[in-house]
Amino acid sequence: MPPNLTTEQLKDWDKRYVWHPFTQMRDWQAEDTPVIVAGEGSWLIDSDGKRYLDGVASMWTNVHGHCHPELNRALAEQAAKIEHATLLGLSGEQSILLAKRLVEIAPTGLTRVFYSDNGSTAVEVGLKMAYQYQCHQGHPRRSRFIRLQHAYHGDTIGSMSVGGIPIYHATFSPLLFETIEAPAPYCYRCPLGKQDATKCGLACLAELERLIAQHADELAGVVLEPLLQGAGGMIVHPVGYLKGVRELCDRYDVLLITDEVATGFGRTGRMFACEHEGVAPDIMAISKGLSAGYLPLAATLACERIYAAFLGNYAELKTFFHGHTFTGNPLACAVALKSLDLFERDQLLAALQPKIEQLSAWLQRLAKHPQVGDLRQCGLAAGIELVADKATKEPYPWEEKRGIKVCMAARRRGVFSRPLGNTVVVFPPLAITADELDFLMETLLQSIDEVTGD
Repeated sequence: MPPNLTTEQLKDWDKRYVWHPFTQMRDWQAEDTPVIVAGEGSWLIDSDGKRYLDGVASMWTNVHGHCHPELNRALAEQAAKIEHATLLGLSGEQSILLAKRLVEIAPTGLTRVFYSDNGSTAVEVGLKMAYQYQCHQGHPRRSRFIRLQHAYHGDTIGSMSVGGIPIYHATFSPLLFETIEAPAPYCYRCPLGKQDATKCGLACLAELERLIAQHADELAGVVLEPLLQGAGGMIVHPVGYLKGVRELCDRYDVLLITDEVATGFGRTGRMFACEHEGVAPDIMAISKGLSAGYLPLAATLACERIYAAFLGNYAELKTFFHGHTFTGNPLACAVALKSLDLFERDQLLAALQPKIEQLSAWLQRLAKHPQVGDLRQCGLAAGIELVADKATKEPYPWEEKRGIKVCMAARRRGVFSRPLGNTVVVFPPLAITADELDFLMETLLQSIDEVTGD
């Protein structure tokens, strides 16, 4: 922190000048919120020196921990060479190297990498890519998309259009294009119950097939988050659903677009969630863990047949007309390359398995809590749903802000977390230690006790 600058001044300026995302600023003005000035491993450090375990990996991005010396070095070494050069009319060393690495680790068949800067944009690129592909194939009417109930794909206009969470998207409905909603498999409010998740998945696949068959001549693609719908409430899909969607897309010649922004780079226990069921999408959006939480970076990967459809004479206007200033930024790409090196050197995916089992054991303990309803886990990610009545799974009224209150109580105990309504989220850095994971879960349990004790 600069000399002669106090925590009180920073907090005052924050309230005077900063508009925070997804935040009711009237509430914010009344809160005493930490100002983060440093990080170390899985910990955030505020301007008064207090430490907070980062329970949500700084919005689901952090992989190897904060202020990692090798990632810092990669960033500094690249900055000493060049900070940015456009990919419009030039090539960049780091973006070339990273594209090659991404194709090598991606699901089979994804051969081309289009860079952008965040998850929303990566999805937006995928939607535009899919529609323009259909145009080049002589099917301009195929402009609609099927998306899942409770879907979240970002906050730009296109990505909101394929979203399905009213509290986020309803305000902007006049601005959005029309999409077709399919039921989410094993929604946490599913009347079939957890014991019939497979049956629920089959029923949802049958309904999805009906929708695809009904709209096949106007569909550009099906968009989904594979295995885990994050912002929708940590909804975990039943085994076989993703593979079933792939088979339906093949049967009806519809593109499959997967949003691996949150699930990619180890979060589910594999590098990409699609790997669990041997699925290769036609288009895949990635971000968040791509640059290990260091810098804004995203990519949309496409299969060769989609890429080939954009090749033609200049006058044909088959060019993909999309881009932005910082496409393929070399600083971000250099950090992403080093992050992939660390995945291999530290055998991070193998090291995740005991942590996933440890998290499962904690969730089994939480299942006995009188105000905990459904528990959902996919890899090193979980959702703990708070309920007013365990027998009926009746949720607390969202206006009571129970999830927020649990996270505030956790913060007082040294854990930073963010809820999804009444669902408390567990989404720590992949490099979290066993002791830190125990501290995280014990703190969340104590905080749930405090907030639901009435």
